[in-house]
Amino acid sequence: MINMHRILIIEDDNSIAALEQDYLEIEGFEVVIASDGETGLEAISRQNFNLILLDLMLPNISGFELCKKIRKNSDIPILMVTAKDEDIDKVRGLGLGADDYIVKPFSPSELVARVKAHLARYERLIKTNDTTEDIHKGELRINIASRQVFIHEKEVPFTTREFDLLTFLAKHPNQVFSKEHLFEKIWGIESMGDTATVTVHVKKIRKKIEKDTANPQFIQTVWGSGYRFKANHSIA
Repeated sequence: MINMHRILIIEDDNSIAALEQDYLEIEGFEVVIASDGETGLEAISRQNFNLILLDLMLPNISGFELCKKIRKNSDIPILMVTAKDEDIDKVRGLGLGADDYIVKPFSPSELVARVKAHLARYERLIKTNDTTEDIHKGELRINIASRQVFIHEKEVPFTTREFDLLTFLAKHPNQVFSKEHLFEKIWGIESMGDTATVTVHVKKIRKKIEKDTANPQFIQTVWGSGYRFKANHSIA
């Protein structure tokens, strides 16, 4: 069965890129390889991709910086590929908008499973909207159908995971969710990250929607328990 998905591999090691390409093409994916960040950005400007495999250590422009650039215009899944098994790198990559990471060396089955899981999840998010109504809370408005967030009717750019996390909390006002629950709900049990990812994303969301991040009015921390979206919002 042909998947009809196009994957972009941004990897400067030709042997690794070829190996990843072989793994994915066997599963029916169309694969494009870019050997550096500039070439990768060119490819993205010319073609539509369903997922990006992004190496962390690239010449001229790092995977971190490239991830940040891609996220300005696209919310497709990005899987960081790294030889560094260090938590700070993982959290930093996820904080810049990456959806997951995979550490070299990895097995063919692991790579393919992660790619398929993120593609399936992304497509579910795009296709499944249990409500098309806006969520209003003061100056905050979330348009579910168009996946847009507005503050004082000015649109604020959100990554896929940021939008999903904010929307999930906003749809369950005044309920406290642990970081573990939020991680499983938003990232899925297939992801390799940890609950620190939730903290990173909450901080990023607060910077975008809160007047005072030290005294948040929307997403509040319940110490020792998790996070909740302050109640008394209305749905238009």
